[in-house]
Amino acid sequence: MKLSKSAIKDRQVWENAGIELPEFNIDKMQAVTKEEPTWVHFGAGNIFRGFIAVLQQELLNLGKVQTGIIAVETYDHEIIDSIYEPYDNLSLLVLMEPEGTLRKKVIASVSESLVGETSREGHWKRLEDIFKSQSLQMVSFTVTEKGYSLMDISENYLPYVVKDFKTGPESPRHLISKVAALTYLRYKNGKLPIAFVSMDNCSHNGDVLKDAILTVAKNWVDNGHVESEFLEYLNDKQKVSFPWTMIDKITPRPSEKIKDDLNKIGFLSTRILCTDKNTFIAPFVNAEVPQYLVIEDDFPNGRMPLEVAGVLFTDRETVDMVEKMKVTTCLNPLHTTLAVFGCLLDYKLIAHEMKDRRLKKLVEKIGYEEGMPVVVNPGIIDPKDFIDEVINKRLKNPFIPDSPQRIATDTSQKVGIRFGETIKTYASSKDLKVENLKFIPLAIAGWLRYLLGVNDKGEKFKLSPDPMLDELKEYLEGIEMGNTDSVEDKLRPILSNKNLFGIDLYDVKLAEKIEGYFKEMIVGKNAVRNVLAKYLEE
Repeated sequence: MKLSKSAIKDRQVWENAGIELPEFNIDKMQAVTKEEPTWVHFGAGNIFRGFIAVLQQELLNLGKVQTGIIAVETYDHEIIDSIYEPYDNLSLLVLMEPEGTLRKKVIASVSESLVGETSREGHWKRLEDIFKSQSLQMVSFTVTEKGYSLMDISENYLPYVVKDFKTGPESPRHLISKVAALTYLRYKNGKLPIAFVSMDNCSHNGDVLKDAILTVAKNWVDNGHVESEFLEYLNDKQKVSFPWTMIDKITPRPSEKIKDDLNKIGFLSTRILCTDKNTFIAPFVNAEVPQYLVIEDDFPNGRMPLEVAGVLFTDRETVDMVEKMKVTTCLNPLHTTLAVFGCLLDYKLIAHEMKDRRLKKLVEKIGYEEGMPVVVNPGIIDPKDFIDEVINKRLKNPFIPDSPQRIATDTSQKVGIRFGETIKTYASSKDLKVENLKFIPLAIAGWLRYLLGVNDKGEKFKLSPDPMLDELKEYLEGIEMGNTDSVEDKLRPILSNKNLFGIDLYDVKLAEKIEGYFKEMIVGKNAVRNVLAKYLEE
C-alpha cells in the first residue's frame, strides 16, 4: 500500500488493513474545484492535514459539498514538493486513542497544492485565477503566530516587508503582502466578497490578520501602488470579513513508532522528512482524537456547512470567550509551561512530564488556581470539563508523541497570549490581585532560564527555532550559571517589552518576582528542580 490515487482504487486491500478510504469521486472533486474553487488554505502543515482537511472530507463523503481545498504553502516549499505532489495530495491520518488504538483514514480532500511564490509562475498564476473566481468563499490560515507579524521585537518593519511596501503588489515576499496582492485582484475583478479566516492560536486572530493586511494595503495606497478604494473594500464588512476563531487539536511531529506500526500492516508511504526549514512532516499525520473549532459565523460569500462535521458556529463574543478559555488558561499556557521545563529537565515527551508530580502540580496551579478565575463560561463548551480533559486525558496520553522541544518552538510569539492576557486581566481587576500570582511568573522565569540553552544538569542543549532567538540571547549574554550577580539588569529589556507580553511586567510589579525565580534557577546544577520543589511543596 502506497499513497496514490491509483493505489487506493484497490479498496479491499486497504480496508483489510483497517484503513478507511474516501467515499467520493476524487477526480470529479478535483475537476469541479478547478472550475469553481470555494476554499483556499495557507499553511499546508500537520494541523491542516490532520484536522481542517478532514472536515471537508467529511462533507465530501456525505455529499454536502462538491469541492475540495486548495492548499498553499508560502514558507516551506519542500512540504509541497516532497509531501503533497509525490502522493497525489493524499495523506494518511492516524488518530491515537489513549488506550493505544489507532484509527486510520486516507484524506483526499485537497484538490491541489501550490507553492505561494511569484517565482513559481504556474502556481502563482493559478492562485491569481482562484482569487478572481466568484465562487471563492473562504481563505483560511494555519501559519502560526509569527506568520502575521510584519515587525521585529523593536517594532521596526522587517526588511522584506519594507521592500514590499515600496514595490507594491507585483512581486510580494511576505505572506501578508501576497494575500493582499491576491485580494487586490479580487477587488479589481468586481469587488467580490470573501471571508479571511485565521485558524491560528492568536488572541482575536481575525483582527490580527485584518490589521496586517490593512497595514500593507495602506502603505501601497500611500506609495501610489493601489487606489484608496481598495482600502474601502477591505473595510466593507458586506464584502470582506475576518471572523474570529478558536482551534484546538494536538498534531505532533510524525512518530517513528507510528511509522513502524504502519509498515507492519503493509503501508509503505512513511518516509519522515525534516525540511531545510526544520519542519518534521511525513505522508502520514499522527494526531489526538479530541478537536475543537469554533468560528464566528460571518461569511459574505456564503460557506460550506462545516457544522455537519462538528464545527461550532457562533457570534464574535462567544468565540472570544472560548478562545480566552483555551489559549490563555485551559490548554496553551499549560503546554508552554511543560515545554520550557521539559527541555530544562531533559524530557522527550509531554506525557512523561505529566508523570512528574511537581510539573503536573505546576500546570494544575496555573490552570485551575490562577487561570480559571478570569475565565468566562462561553456556554457552548464548559471550561471545567475542557481543562479536566486536557490535564487528565490529553496531556497524559502516552501515545501522543508530542515533545517539549516541538512545543517550545516560537515561544516568544506565544507568551503574550498564553500568559500576558491573564496578567492584564488581573492587573485591571478590582477583585483579583496581580501580586498574588505565583505560578505564571514561575513559568515565565522558566522560559528565560530555558533561553540560556543549559539544562538542569549543566549541559548545553539546542534551543527550538524562534524568530526572536538571536535578539533574546543577546539580552541574556553574560549571564553565568552559578553567578546570580551576573544577571544585573539583563532581564529588563525582555520583561518590560509590551510587544512580548502585552504589558510592562515592571509596571504591574511582577518582573521582580520573575527575576527572583530566575536567579534561584541559575545557582547551580539541579537548581530548577529545587525551585519547583520549593514553590510547589510549600
